[in-house]
Amino acid sequence: MEIIEKYFPGITVAQHAQFSALYDLYVEWNAQINVISRKDIENLFERHILHSLAIAKWIDFMPEASILDLGCGGGFPGVPLAIMYPESHFHLVDSIAKKLKVVDAIAEAIGLTNVNTTHSRAESLPHSYDFVVTRAVANIEQLLVWIRKLVSHEQMHPVPNGLIALKGGHIYDETRKARKQEYMEIEPLSQWFDEPFFEEKFLVYVQQ
Repeated sequence: MEIIEKYFPGITVAQHAQFSALYDLYVEWNAQINVISRKDIENLFERHILHSLAIAKWIDFMPEASILDLGCGGGFPGVPLAIMYPESHFHLVDSIAKKLKVVDAIAEAIGLTNVNTTHSRAESLPHSYDFVVTRAVANIEQLLVWIRKLVSHEQMHPVPNGLIALKGGHIYDETRKARKQEYMEIEPLSQWFDEPFFEEKFLVYVQQ
């Protein structure tokens, strides 16, 4: 929990309690339904929760904003962001139903009332959102195909609506073709976080 306080010292008492509860909950559920590598569960706060919160270093979601977490897996980045922005609405979607069982149970256990889940694929979703967030789901070109009709044309943030993806590896090679067609920003997470884990991690924003 110290690593969250290090980078987000302004969290409330309620948020502190919710973040603190996540470790035991994920350990318990991960023993039943594997949503995080068992070798990696001890790194939950750094590699999953703080990694998800990199999005909160780049943008402040407005009250009543609607955010889709596409391919949420065990709830990242959606659950940490929902804790950070209790007045925004987060729709967590995954094609694997048992992972959403974990998300629902954890959200209920910590009192998250701004999260709902759907077992679905992107192309089947009927609604639109201010932003689509993802973490290690697919390459940027594929994500842009999936989200074309999922981003609302109504703007409420200083940053235009679009895709916010947490990525790693050779991001400039991955985005080369898309950068010629779309307005895109690529932000290294190492500008916000000191830990070596973040040295080759990036936030990619694509305006839609």
